[in-house]
Amino acid sequence: MVEEAIAEKMARDMKEVSVAEFFEKNRHLLGYENPTKSLITVVKEAVDNSLDATNEAGILPEIYVSVKQVGLDRFKVIVEDNGPGVIETKVPYAFGKFLYGSKFHRLKQSRGVQGLGIHGAVLYSQLTTGKPVKITTSTGKAIHTFELMIDVARNEPHIISHKKEKNPNKWHGVRIEMEVEGRYVEKSQSIPEYLKQTAIANPYAHIIYDGPNGKIEFKRTTKQIPKQPKEIKPHPYGVELGILRRMLRDTKTKNMISFLMKEFCRVGRSSAIQICKLAKIELNRDPHSLNTVESERLHKAMQMVKLISPPTNCLSPLTEKLIEEGLKKEINAEYFVAISRPPTVYRGNPFQVEVGLAYGGELPENETVKVLRFANKVPLLYHQSSCAITRAITEVDWRRYGLQQSANSLPTGPLVILVHFASVWVPFTSEGKQAIANYPEIIKEIKLALQDAGRKLAKYVRQKRKARERLLRRQIFERYVPEVAKALAVLTGKDGKAILRKLENMIKKKTEVKKVERNKEKT
Repeated sequence: MVEEAIAEKMARDMKEVSVAEFFEKNRHLLGYENPTKSLITVVKEAVDNSLDATNEAGILPEIYVSVKQVGLDRFKVIVEDNGPGVIETKVPYAFGKFLYGSKFHRLKQSRGVQGLGIHGAVLYSQLTTGKPVKITTSTGKAIHTFELMIDVARNEPHIISHKKEKNPNKWHGVRIEMEVEGRYVEKSQSIPEYLKQTAIANPYAHIIYDGPNGKIEFKRTTKQIPKQPKEIKPHPYGVELGILRRMLRDTKTKNMISFLMKEFCRVGRSSAIQICKLAKIELNRDPHSLNTVESERLHKAMQMVKLISPPTNCLSPLTEKLIEEGLKKEINAEYFVAISRPPTVYRGNPFQVEVGLAYGGELPENETVKVLRFANKVPLLYHQSSCAITRAITEVDWRRYGLQQSANSLPTGPLVILVHFASVWVPFTSEGKQAIANYPEIIKEIKLALQDAGRKLAKYVRQKRKARERLLRRQIFERYVPEVAKALAVLTGKDGKAILRKLENMIKKKTEVKKVERNKEKT
């Protein structure tokens, strides 16, 4: 039959596609949409890796970034750090195999989670230049240098060369060198801007950037590294049915009480008993034996039982102190304020919102405010209009806080708005990780943080306006007081100079300009 022949032909054409091959054909999903953005993304992924490694090891980051043009639309990118390094046997996989990493399976805040970032940069390098990347690393012992590519068909690293050297200076860290296709610009969405924003969110990092137009140094302003987040188990409210079924299949526990108490956080014995009763499942039942109907009942019961919110020690916020220090370091303003909201939960995942405002100084009066968006301390440079942070900012009435604003738009005024979203699982809108999805719980928290900071800003703006009005009144009075003193001297026959002094003292008291408290001083 014709239909059978067609079906057989279609079956012969079917084949499995590796994740590397998929991203080779869909590199835009990883942020490699155009030459300008692609060059920034390569730097971003390498720097994010360096910051994560140094933070996890408790090391103050020393990061060197070099971007040099080596041909028409060709650039050599080097990123070096002083982190703990990568063990020799893990290097090929850490840089040459998609979905290989230490973070995907952990519920713990980190910059990278998906196991895609640096592998995407390696793939983009070989795709656009055909050259391998060079990775030099050491844990303090021998120095290992690899040249490698990704075997796209198998999603496996292909080692071109491996060299081992002595390490007399006990250097530790990672240095990655790659040649990529790109276009270099210096504007709002650029490598210098990305590094500047990274320095704001990480004021404890020392970053040196050697670009096509010279060197820029982002100095460290504090030695205080944020607390390290702790790994937590999943919360019942945040587990979907398919994941629950996999957990039931893979668990090493032998009964439902042990399964619920050991595999989840915030589930005690009484809560586990309550969940089992609601699901109509025996307490001593083997979790592996649950069928699809029973697992669905269990999932529904887990959502119905009242449980304590998940622990928040899995988060590592910037803190109000570091936000202010970061803003003061890079932005020439006159007033700074930072707010850290208490942690909260969306879909069982803990998250925390932090906001910083920088006002006045050299910031332009009649331009739209500058928005700095961060997710787990990483700057988000693209897709601003589709991000939950932008939506929350536009939904706040900034006219209450002394700024101009049209309906459903960003405000206008001399202001920089920083928003940091910290979570064990950031709901990005795509694999490119440039915008946060519009969850109502997230938007609500961002708005509350912005309003808290806005009220403090409004107090400063009012004080500044009153001081300006008093100064104007004094100037008006001072302009006319000599004539008034002369007229009074003629009418009363008293000394004109004495009258002038009394009038000046009276004006000074009545129009005293109170000093507006600023916090411009650098820390």
